[in-house]
Amino acid sequence: MKTLFMVSLGCPKNLVDSEVMLAALEQAGFTAVEEPEAASLILVNTCGFIRPAVEEAIDEILGLAAYKEEDPEKLLVVAGCMVQRYGAALLTELPEVDLFIGLDDFPRIAQLVHDISPVNRMVITLGPAHYVMDHRVARRVSTPFFRSYLKITEGCDNRCTYCMIPSIRGPLRSRTVDDLVAEAAILEQSGVRELSLIAQDLTAYGNDLGYAVNLVDLLEALLQQTFIPWLRLLYLYPSSVTDSLLQLMAQQPRVLPYLDIPFQHVSDRVLLAMHRHYTRSVLDDLVQRIRRYIPECAIRTTILIGFPGETDDDVDQLVLALEAWQLDHVGVFQYQDEEGSQAAGLSHKVSDIEKETRYQRVMETQAAISIRRQARFVGRVEPVLVEGVSRQSELLLEGRSRFQAPEIDGCVYITAGQVRPGDIVPMRITEAHTYDLVGEVVNEQENR
Repeated sequence: MKTLFMVSLGCPKNLVDSEVMLAALEQAGFTAVEEPEAASLILVNTCGFIRPAVEEAIDEILGLAAYKEEDPEKLLVVAGCMVQRYGAALLTELPEVDLFIGLDDFPRIAQLVHDISPVNRMVITLGPAHYVMDHRVARRVSTPFFRSYLKITEGCDNRCTYCMIPSIRGPLRSRTVDDLVAEAAILEQSGVRELSLIAQDLTAYGNDLGYAVNLVDLLEALLQQTFIPWLRLLYLYPSSVTDSLLQLMAQQPRVLPYLDIPFQHVSDRVLLAMHRHYTRSVLDDLVQRIRRYIPECAIRTTILIGFPGETDDDVDQLVLALEAWQLDHVGVFQYQDEEGSQAAGLSHKVSDIEKETRYQRVMETQAAISIRRQARFVGRVEPVLVEGVSRQSELLLEGRSRFQAPEIDGCVYITAGQVRPGDIVPMRITEAHTYDLVGEVVNEQENR
C-alpha cells in the first residue's frame, strides 16, 4: 500500500505548492496518513527564505530520517525553496534524502517518485524558478474546508537587499483574471467561505501581463463571478496601495476590512538601505488614507529589527511611529544575514544582544497598543467565522473575526452558543485580551 506523510513548512504560498504535490500523489495512488511511521513516502516541502527557516527544515528532515533507519524501504523526498536555493550542496549535507525536487519540477512529483533511483537524487532546474500554476492543476486543499488561499502571482521584482525570494522564486509572474476566477469558483464549490489572496506582493499583480489589469480588476471579477462571502488581502507593498483599492474595499463588505502591509521599518535611512521604495512620509500618508476610507480597517505589518546600520535613533522613530499609528497587528523579526543577499555585505552590524533589546522594546510597545485596540470590540456584535474546537481547550470553540487572519493573528474564543465549523455567525464580544477576543453567539431574536 502506498502511503504518504507530508510536512509543509513556511508560508501559505508554499502551502499551495504542497497541496499541488499532495493531489498529484493521491492521483498516483498514495493515501495520506497522519503518522510518519505508517508512511511509505515521507515528503517535506521546505522554506529557504531565511536562515531560521532553513534550520527548521533541516531539523525536520533529520527527525523524519530516523524513520528510514527503522524501515529502509521508506522514501524520504524533500522539495521547495531550500532545494532551489542550495541545489547540489544538499546531496552531501543530507545523504539520508532519497530525492530532492526544485520549484519548477514539483508538479510532476508523482512521476519523479516512480522513477526514483540512487544515481539521480537531485531534480532541479537551475536558477530562479519559472513555473506558474493554473486552475487546471489539481489541488488537495489541506486547510479546513471553509477557507483556502488563492496564489495570484509567483516571484517578485522588488529586490529588497535582505531578501532572497527573487533569486529563488524568480521574477514576477501573474496569472490571468479568468484563470484565477476559475480556481476561485472551484474552491467555492468545495465549500470555501473565506478566500485569502496571497502573493509576494499583491499590489504588483498584472504588472508583467502587458495589458492594463491590476488587483482592483481581479477583485471586481471575483466579486461579480463568485459568492464567497469573505475575501482577504495578504501581503501588499506600502507604496502601491491605491485609492481605487481602498474605495473598492469601502464599498464592498465582502472584501474584508483587513490589510497586511509589511512596512519593515520607518527610518528613511534604513528603508533606503533595505531598498524599499518609500519613505516614512509615504507610510504616514498610507495609514491616514486607509483610516479615511475604511475607519475600521485592521492594519497588520511586519518590522525587521537590527538591520545593518540601524541606530537607537532609528528604533526611537519606529516606536514613536507605532504609537502614532495604533496598528492592530505587528510581527517583529530580528534581522539575520542571508548568504547571497546584498545586505549580508553591509557593514555596521547590530549585535545579537542589541537586536534582542530592541526587539523586546518594540514588542512591549505594540503589546500595549494591541490591548487598547482590542478593547474597542467589547460589547460589539461582530460576524465570526467558526473554526471548530479550540486549540487551547476542548471545552471551548474558536473562530476569527473579519479583523483576524488565519494562522497569524489571534482568535475569538466562543463561550456560548450552538455553531458549526464554517458558519459565519454574529457574536457579542465579552472580553478582550492582548491578541485574542472572547465572545458568545447572539441568538436570532437578539440580533434583530
